[in-house]
Amino acid sequence: MNNMNWLIRASRWARNPPGPRQIKLVFGIIAAGLLLVALEKLGLWPDWATLERGRGP
Repeated sequence: MNNMNWLIRASRWARNPPGPRQIKLVFGIIAAGLLLVALEKLGLWPDWATLERGRGP
């Protein structure tokens, strides 16, 4: 994307920031993702939830 488009988007966001509910939603999704990564790295992820083979032929 063009840098000017990002600047326009940032200026719109600065003029009309998201509400507290939307911010909590975004942080909740990020926290859930980090929790899943931490569970997998610590070896606490259940075997039944792991793929045996990846995508592809």
